[in-house]
Amino acid sequence: MSTLPLLELRDVGKSYGANRVLRGFNLSVQPGEIVSLIGPSGSGKTTALRCMNFLERYDEGEVWIDGQLLGYSGTGRREADRDSEAKVDEVRNPLSMVFQQFDLWPHMSVRENVMAPLVLGKKMPKAQARTLADQALSRVGLSAKADAYPARLSGGQQQRVGIARALAVKPRLMLLDEPTSALDPELVEEVLQVIRSLADDGMTMVMVTHEMSFAAQISDRVVFMEAGQIVESGAPGPLFNAPKTERLQQFLKPWFNRSLTPRAQVTS
Repeated sequence: MSTLPLLELRDVGKSYGANRVLRGFNLSVQPGEIVSLIGPSGSGKTTALRCMNFLERYDEGEVWIDGQLLGYSGTGRREADRDSEAKVDEVRNPLSMVFQQFDLWPHMSVRENVMAPLVLGKKMPKAQARTLADQALSRVGLSAKADAYPARLSGGQQQRVGIARALAVKPRLMLLDEPTSALDPELVEEVLQVIRSLADDGMTMVMVTHEMSFAAQISDRVVFMEAGQIVESGAPGPLFNAPKTERLQQFLKPWFNRSLTPRAQVTS
Protein backbone atom coordinates (compact mmCIF):
# COMPACT_ATOMS: atom_id res chain seq x y z
CA MET A 1 0.00 0.00 0.00
CA SER A 2 1.12 3.53 -0.75
CA THR A 3 2.07 5.62 2.25
CA LEU A 4 0.21 8.61 0.77
CA PRO A 5 -3.51 8.66 1.57
CA LEU A 6 -5.95 8.78 -1.31
CA LEU A 7 -8.41 10.61 0.95
CA GLU A 8 -7.70 12.61 4.10
CA LEU A 9 -10.01 14.65 6.34
CA ARG A 10 -8.31 16.94 8.84
CA ASP A 11 -10.36 18.41 11.71
CA VAL A 12 -13.43 18.69 9.50
CA GLY A 13 -16.46 20.43 10.94
CA LYS A 14 -19.94 21.03 9.56
CA SER A 15 -22.87 22.97 11.02
CA TYR A 16 -26.43 23.64 9.97
CA GLY A 17 -27.19 26.85 11.79
CA ALA A 18 -26.72 26.15 15.50
CA ASN A 19 -26.64 22.38 14.94
CA ARG A 20 -23.02 21.21 14.74
CA VAL A 21 -23.15 17.92 12.85
CA LEU A 22 -19.42 17.22 12.51
CA ARG A 23 -16.70 18.35 14.88
CA GLY A 24 -12.98 17.68 14.59
CA PHE A 25 -13.46 14.75 12.23
CA ASN A 26 -10.18 13.13 11.14
CA LEU A 27 -9.90 10.24 8.72
CA SER A 28 -7.18 8.98 6.38
CA VAL A 29 -7.84 6.33 3.72
CA GLN A 30 -5.03 4.55 1.91
CA PRO A 31 -5.33 3.17 -1.64
CA GLY A 32 -6.96 -0.26 -1.57
CA GLU A 33 -8.35 0.23 1.95
CA ILE A 34 -11.99 -0.40 2.87
CA VAL A 35 -13.35 1.74 5.70
CA SER A 36 -16.87 1.36 7.11
CA LEU A 37 -18.56 4.14 9.08
CA ILE A 38 -21.05 2.86 11.66
CA GLY A 39 -23.06 4.53 14.39
CA PRO A 40 -26.59 5.50 15.44
CA SER A 41 -28.85 7.54 13.17
CA GLY A 42 -27.94 11.21 13.35
CA SER A 43 -24.32 10.57 14.28
CA GLY A 44 -22.99 12.43 11.21
CA LYS A 45 -21.97 9.43 9.08
CA THR A 46 -23.69 10.51 5.87
CA THR A 47 -22.67 14.14 6.36
CA ALA A 48 -19.04 13.05 6.70
CA LEU A 49 -19.37 11.00 3.53
CA ARG A 50 -20.92 13.89 1.60
CA CYS A 51 -18.19 16.26 2.77
CA MET A 52 -15.64 13.84 1.29
CA ASN A 53 -16.77 14.76 -2.22
CA PHE A 54 -18.08 18.27 -1.42
CA LEU A 55 -21.74 17.43 -1.89
CA GLU A 56 -21.88 19.14 1.49
CA ARG A 57 -19.67 22.19 1.98
CA TYR A 58 -17.61 21.70 5.14
CA ASP A 59 -17.20 24.72 7.44
CA GLU A 60 -13.95 23.83 9.20
CA GLY A 61 -10.80 21.88 8.48
CA GLU A 62 -9.58 20.37 5.24
CA VAL A 63 -10.46 17.53 2.86
CA TRP A 64 -7.62 16.29 0.67
CA ILE A 65 -8.04 13.99 -2.34
CA ASP A 66 -4.87 12.54 -3.81
CA GLY A 67 -2.83 15.45 -2.44
CA GLN A 68 -5.21 18.24 -3.53
CA LEU A 69 -7.36 20.38 -1.24
CA LEU A 70 -11.05 19.95 -2.06
CA GLY A 71 -13.44 22.86 -2.26
CA TYR A 72 -11.22 25.78 -1.26
CA SER A 73 -7.97 27.33 -2.38
CA GLY A 74 -7.20 29.24 0.82
CA THR A 75 -8.00 29.25 4.53
CA GLY A 76 -11.50 30.76 4.32
CA ARG A 77 -14.49 28.45 4.65
CA ARG A 78 -17.37 30.77 3.78
CA GLU A 79 -19.55 30.24 0.73
CA ALA A 80 -17.66 33.12 -0.91
CA ASP A 81 -14.36 31.26 -0.41
CA ARG A 82 -15.29 28.09 -2.27
CA ASP A 83 -13.63 27.08 -5.50
CA SER A 84 -15.43 27.08 -8.82
CA GLU A 85 -17.48 24.03 -9.73
CA ALA A 86 -14.95 23.23 -12.46
CA LYS A 87 -12.13 23.17 -9.89
CA VAL A 88 -14.17 21.09 -7.44
CA ASP A 89 -14.97 18.58 -10.19
CA GLU A 90 -11.30 18.39 -11.14
CA VAL A 91 -10.17 17.62 -7.57
CA ARG A 92 -12.88 15.07 -6.84
CA ASN A 93 -12.44 13.34 -10.19
CA PRO A 94 -10.98 10.16 -8.58
CA LEU A 95 -14.21 9.66 -6.57
CA SER A 96 -17.64 8.29 -7.35
CA MET A 97 -20.64 7.77 -5.08
CA VAL A 98 -23.43 5.24 -4.62
CA PHE A 99 -26.51 6.68 -2.89
CA GLN A 100 -29.16 5.20 -0.58
CA GLN A 101 -31.86 5.93 -3.12
CA PHE A 102 -31.10 4.70 -6.60
CA ASP A 103 -31.73 8.08 -8.29
CA LEU A 104 -32.16 6.54 -11.73
CA TRP A 105 -33.83 8.56 -14.47
CA PRO A 106 -37.10 6.75 -15.22
CA HIS A 107 -37.25 7.91 -18.86
CA MET A 108 -33.81 6.45 -19.63
CA SER A 109 -32.86 2.84 -20.20
CA VAL A 110 -30.44 1.13 -17.85
CA ARG A 111 -27.58 1.66 -20.32
CA GLU A 112 -28.50 5.33 -20.80
CA ASN A 113 -28.54 5.83 -17.01
CA VAL A 114 -25.00 4.48 -16.75
CA MET A 115 -23.85 6.49 -19.77
CA ALA A 116 -25.29 9.78 -18.51
CA PRO A 117 -22.44 10.87 -16.17
CA LEU A 118 -19.93 10.06 -18.90
CA VAL A 119 -21.73 11.95 -21.65
CA LEU A 120 -23.15 14.85 -19.62
CA GLY A 121 -20.46 15.22 -16.96
CA LYS A 122 -17.27 14.16 -18.73
CA LYS A 123 -18.37 15.16 -22.28
CA MET A 124 -17.37 11.73 -23.55
CA PRO A 125 -18.42 10.63 -27.04
CA LYS A 126 -21.50 8.42 -26.90
CA ALA A 127 -19.81 5.43 -28.55
CA GLN A 128 -17.05 5.40 -25.94
CA ALA A 129 -19.55 5.96 -23.11
CA ARG A 130 -21.66 3.05 -24.37
CA THR A 131 -18.64 0.74 -24.28
CA LEU A 132 -17.79 1.72 -20.71
CA ALA A 133 -21.43 1.46 -19.64
CA ASP A 134 -21.71 -2.05 -21.06
CA GLN A 135 -18.50 -3.08 -19.30
CA ALA A 136 -19.83 -1.74 -15.99
CA LEU A 137 -23.19 -3.48 -16.42
CA SER A 138 -21.40 -6.73 -17.15
CA ARG A 139 -19.36 -6.25 -13.98
CA VAL A 140 -22.52 -6.11 -11.84
CA GLY A 141 -24.26 -8.92 -13.74
CA LEU A 142 -26.86 -6.82 -15.56
CA SER A 143 -25.86 -7.02 -19.23
CA ALA A 144 -29.22 -8.61 -20.05
CA LYS A 145 -31.05 -5.58 -18.59
CA ALA A 146 -29.18 -2.89 -20.54
CA ASP A 147 -32.22 -1.93 -22.63
CA ALA A 148 -34.75 -2.22 -19.79
CA TYR A 149 -36.17 0.77 -17.92
CA PRO A 150 -35.81 1.25 -14.14
CA ALA A 151 -39.51 0.61 -13.46
CA ARG A 152 -39.07 -2.95 -14.74
CA LEU A 153 -36.24 -3.73 -12.31
CA SER A 154 -36.26 -4.95 -8.73
CA GLY A 155 -34.82 -2.70 -6.03
CA GLY A 156 -31.69 -4.82 -5.90
CA GLN A 157 -31.22 -4.54 -9.63
CA GLN A 158 -31.74 -0.78 -9.52
CA GLN A 159 -29.05 -0.43 -6.87
CA ARG A 160 -26.71 -2.58 -8.97
CA VAL A 161 -27.33 -0.13 -11.83
CA GLY A 162 -26.35 2.64 -9.41
CA ILE A 163 -23.12 0.80 -8.65
CA ALA A 164 -22.49 0.29 -12.38
CA ARG A 165 -22.99 4.02 -12.93
CA ALA A 166 -20.40 4.74 -10.24
CA LEU A 167 -18.01 2.16 -11.72
CA ALA A 168 -18.28 3.42 -15.29
CA VAL A 169 -16.34 6.60 -14.50
CA LYS A 170 -13.35 4.43 -13.49
CA PRO A 171 -13.01 5.78 -9.92
CA ARG A 172 -10.06 5.19 -7.65
CA LEU A 173 -12.32 5.56 -4.60
CA MET A 174 -16.00 4.74 -4.17
CA LEU A 175 -18.20 6.29 -1.48
CA LEU A 176 -21.27 4.22 -0.57
CA ASP A 177 -24.06 5.69 1.53
CA GLU A 178 -26.04 2.83 3.09
CA PRO A 179 -26.34 1.06 -0.26
CA THR A 180 -28.80 -1.55 1.06
CA SER A 181 -31.00 0.60 3.32
CA ALA A 182 -33.75 1.07 0.70
CA LEU A 183 -33.97 -2.62 -0.16
CA ASP A 184 -36.25 -5.39 1.03
CA PRO A 185 -34.29 -7.93 3.10
CA GLU A 186 -34.34 -10.62 0.41
CA LEU A 187 -32.70 -8.22 -2.09
CA VAL A 188 -29.84 -7.12 0.16
CA GLU A 189 -27.51 -10.03 -0.53
CA GLU A 190 -27.28 -9.49 -4.30
CA VAL A 191 -26.03 -5.95 -3.72
CA LEU A 192 -23.64 -6.98 -0.96
CA GLN A 193 -22.21 -9.64 -3.26
CA VAL A 194 -21.35 -7.01 -5.87
CA ILE A 195 -19.68 -4.81 -3.25
CA ARG A 196 -17.82 -7.85 -1.91
CA SER A 197 -16.48 -8.61 -5.39
CA LEU A 198 -15.29 -4.99 -5.80
CA ALA A 199 -13.45 -5.30 -2.49
CA ASP A 200 -11.81 -8.50 -3.71
CA ASP A 201 -10.64 -6.59 -6.81
CA GLY A 202 -8.92 -3.98 -4.63
CA MET A 203 -11.34 -1.05 -4.97
CA THR A 204 -10.81 1.61 -2.30
CA MET A 205 -14.12 2.22 -0.52
CA VAL A 206 -15.63 4.26 2.29
CA MET A 207 -19.06 2.90 3.20
CA VAL A 208 -21.74 4.06 5.60
CA THR A 209 -23.70 1.00 6.67
CA HIS A 210 -25.99 -0.50 9.27
CA GLU A 211 -25.07 -4.03 8.10
CA MET A 212 -22.78 -4.90 11.01
CA SER A 213 -21.97 -8.41 9.83
CA PHE A 214 -21.05 -7.15 6.39
CA ALA A 215 -18.90 -4.34 7.82
CA ALA A 216 -17.08 -6.92 9.95
CA GLN A 217 -16.45 -9.20 6.99
CA ILE A 218 -15.38 -6.66 4.36
CA SER A 219 -13.62 -3.83 6.17
CA ASP A 220 -9.97 -3.19 6.84
CA ARG A 221 -11.06 -0.60 9.38
CA VAL A 222 -14.34 0.26 11.09
CA VAL A 223 -15.08 3.74 12.46
CA PHE A 224 -17.79 4.19 15.10
CA MET A 225 -19.30 7.68 15.19
CA GLU A 226 -21.60 9.53 17.55
CA ALA A 227 -22.53 13.22 17.80
CA GLY A 228 -20.33 14.10 14.83
CA GLN A 229 -17.17 12.62 16.30
CA ILE A 230 -15.19 9.39 16.08
CA VAL A 231 -15.67 7.48 19.32
CA GLU A 232 -13.67 4.40 18.39
CA SER A 233 -11.83 3.14 15.33
CA GLY A 234 -9.86 0.04 14.48
CA ALA A 235 -9.61 -3.29 12.73
CA PRO A 236 -12.95 -5.14 12.66
CA GLY A 237 -11.78 -8.06 14.80
CA PRO A 238 -10.85 -6.11 17.95
CA LEU A 239 -13.52 -3.45 17.44
CA PHE A 240 -16.43 -5.88 17.18
CA ASN A 241 -15.18 -8.56 19.56
CA ALA A 242 -13.64 -6.35 22.25
CA PRO A 243 -14.94 -2.77 22.00
CA LYS A 244 -13.05 -0.40 24.30
CA THR A 245 -15.78 2.15 25.00
CA GLU A 246 -19.00 1.59 26.87
CA ARG A 247 -20.92 3.45 24.16
CA LEU A 248 -19.76 1.12 21.41
CA GLN A 249 -20.51 -1.89 23.61
CA GLN A 250 -24.05 -0.58 24.02
CA PHE A 251 -24.43 0.08 20.29
CA LEU A 252 -23.23 -3.41 19.36
CA LYS A 253 -25.25 -5.22 22.00
CA PRO A 254 -27.94 -6.44 19.53
CA TRP A 255 -25.20 -8.18 17.56
CA PHE A 256 -23.17 -9.66 20.40
CA ASN A 257 -24.92 -12.99 20.12
CA ARG A 258 -24.58 -13.18 16.35
CA SER A 259 -21.68 -14.75 14.52
CA LEU A 260 -19.41 -12.04 13.11
CA THR A 261 -16.43 -13.08 11.02
CA PRO A 262 -14.08 -10.11 10.67
CA ARG A 263 -12.06 -9.85 7.48
CA ALA A 264 -8.83 -9.97 9.48
CA GLN A 265 -9.75 -13.42 10.76
CA VAL A 266 -10.84 -14.66 7.34
CA THR A 267 -7.59 -13.65 5.65
CA SER A 268 -5.24 -14.58 8.46
